[in-house]
Amino acid sequence: MRATSYEGPYRIAVKDKPDPRIEHPQDAILRVTCAGICGSDLHLLHGRVPDTRIGSTFGHEIVGVVEEVGPEVTAVSRGDRLVVPFNISCGACYFCSRGLTACCENTNPSSDVACGVYGYSHTTGGYDGGQAEYVRVPFADVDPMKLPDGLSDLQAVPLADAYPTGYQGAEMCGLEGGETVVVFGAGPVGLYAMRSAWLLGAGRVIAVDKVGYRLDFARRWAGAEAIDFEDADVITAIKDLTDGRGADATIEAVGCEAAGSPMQRAIGVYVKGVAGSATALNWCFHATKKGGTVSVLGVFGPPMALVDFGTAMNKCQTIRTGQCSVKRYLPQLLEHVQAGRMPVEELITHRYPLEEASRAYHTFAQKEDGCVKAVLLPGTGTVH
Repeated sequence: MRATSYEGPYRIAVKDKPDPRIEHPQDAILRVTCAGICGSDLHLLHGRVPDTRIGSTFGHEIVGVVEEVGPEVTAVSRGDRLVVPFNISCGACYFCSRGLTACCENTNPSSDVACGVYGYSHTTGGYDGGQAEYVRVPFADVDPMKLPDGLSDLQAVPLADAYPTGYQGAEMCGLEGGETVVVFGAGPVGLYAMRSAWLLGAGRVIAVDKVGYRLDFARRWAGAEAIDFEDADVITAIKDLTDGRGADATIEAVGCEAAGSPMQRAIGVYVKGVAGSATALNWCFHATKKGGTVSVLGVFGPPMALVDFGTAMNKCQTIRTGQCSVKRYLPQLLEHVQAGRMPVEELITHRYPLEEASRAYHTFAQKEDGCVKAVLLPGTGTVH
């Protein structure tokens, strides 16, 4: 089959690889029809995630059609069309039985940091990802959701990660109605978080980024006010908008490659003296009011970044974070999509055949051509 192949920092190719096979009775093999490129894939591409091995297949946002199932799989069968959560969970362990599938203790037992994740380094188990013609899906009875007729692949693929993660970020703010929510990062996850904040009762949503067209998108699509942090002192601007106290809640939707601080970029991104840049997270602490909530969605793969924890502690803030347990959100979020309350597909601005994965990554990473979200469409030669 053809699949993406990590060739070292900033280099990705599409190569011939062996077809996946059933390795366990609970496996299924999917023919991938749509695979998203996530902002966190860029952390892999840029060499920020430990144990990302040469030749790895990326891709944890997957929609596809079942080609084969193992002998113990009963919930799905050949021909079913599925969306696959990015986290791989067994469905039976201590954490899965409590709905915390992102904390599954059986799919990446050699690490206490994360459960198994498709295409996200050996730090998360070394599973092959879905930016390929085919992918092996472990625990096929547990994680995937069958897709109803009428739901397109472009409506389904955000359900694998970006939309549930954004929704969880808004949910973790604990909104009761009328609060001001500031979202750092106007990429796909941040945009879904903004729109989800409205659904959950926010009274005001403010987007912070430095990319003009994405801030325009946030204004237009998510009804957010916008702050360009290169044009203003972001903390002062937010305090000015919130009676000097700060926002009720902030959402960090950037992760370990945040811009905005030359010192953080130098030490964390270029020298790799610590694990990435925590600028957006630190801004969250300073932009949130005393007693407020900081919700962290951005990916910080390794630990030990330069985090201003003393500010959060002394301001009596609540910090909530975590990889999204996608499975528990799927039924509810599918309803939002089908009802038109969350037009998730409108963020997908660029579609590429699998063979053009390198071009897709470049366009997404460099934020060229107004790209908000890019997906790969294995099995098609059409570029839209």
